[in-house]
Amino acid sequence: MIIGITGSFGAGKGCVADYLVSKKGFKHFSARNFIIEEIKKRGLLVDRDVTTVVANDLRKTHGPAYILEQLVEQAKACGGDAVVESLRAVAEVRYVKEQGGVVLGVDADPQVRYDRVVRRGSETDHVSFAEWRAQEIRESNPDDPTKQDIFGALKESDFVIMNSDSIEDLERQVDNFLHQYHD
Repeated sequence: MIIGITGSFGAGKGCVADYLVSKKGFKHFSARNFIIEEIKKRGLLVDRDVTTVVANDLRKTHGPAYILEQLVEQAKACGGDAVVESLRAVAEVRYVKEQGGVVLGVDADPQVRYDRVVRRGSETDHVSFAEWRAQEIRESNPDDPTKQDIFGALKESDFVIMNSDSIEDLERQVDNFLHQYHD
């Protein structure tokens, strides 16, 4: 089974992927890591804006689902259950579904998500709340399939988890999702 994970900034997509890998035996394939490798090949500084620009460039050059095509191909080659994180465009969600996968959306209250992002301290996350919300809006482009549309991708999910509570609650919701969708 291939599970694609999408969702808003700081919603807990990585926590879901970690749970699937550590507790359920899934293999992990990361769009973020794929894009960061491309950024490094281009000799650019890794930050959220550059990540978005490079991801959109890859989609424009190679097609709107290019990143996920590469990751799903890798997942299929490995065999077994796989989690692909994080789908950022509607075309990516649709591609995973076309390949027989299931898409899990993860969301949470904006302030909860921002607080998580600040604690995470990733190189792409050193921004104020206002800048962070502006980035989130910039990464939702429903009128251009070659650009990210995180909220459009979330709406296309097969199942959505609201992750505003404890890690135990998140894991329980993931188990419920697996019960419904996993063979």
